[in-house]
Amino acid sequence: MTTDPALQALLDERAIRDVILRYCRGIDRMDRDLVRSCYHAGATDSHGSFTGTVDEFIEWVWRVLLRYTSTMHFVGNMLVEPDGDDRARVETYGVAFHRTDGGDAAGNLVIGFRYVDAFARRPVDGGSARWRIAARVAVTDWVRVDRPEDHWPIAPGMLTGRRDRTDPVYGLETEGA
Repeated sequence: MTTDPALQALLDERAIRDVILRYCRGIDRMDRDLVRSCYHAGATDSHGSFTGTVDEFIEWVWRVLLRYTSTMHFVGNMLVEPDGDDRARVETYGVAFHRTDGGDAAGNLVIGFRYVDAFARRPVDGGSARWRIAARVAVTDWVRVDRPEDHWPIAPGMLTGRRDRTDPVYGLETEGA
């Protein structure tokens, strides 16, 4: 059975959007496996001062992420431009918050960025074809420093995010909801 081309385009765009969102979760929760699953084998990433393979990127970005006590990536405008049945150019706008507890202002950055991605749909691990990043260029459009003295403290007893698999997102049960 053949899927209607307009419906297939929507399904493809949704699958690509899910990859971008999983990538952001993986970075913010420091989930290496989740970040890695967003890229095809042999993918490349050019991210600020870094350019290399996806595995080199993950090693590099983990060293960068350890400087912060939290990060939060918001993505917004996303344009998916198909290039044949199994390739797409994708531009995603976003804002990323980087926080440290105390310290200097440089540890509290807000960055306006764009991910410029070449996506490909290929078989994964001998299974079905999946959309994943084949090449990424991260573009920094602007940077702002948030002064630590302007941060409001989180009230005691409030549930806070974790930068690992103990974060509530990994434990929430949906059965019976």
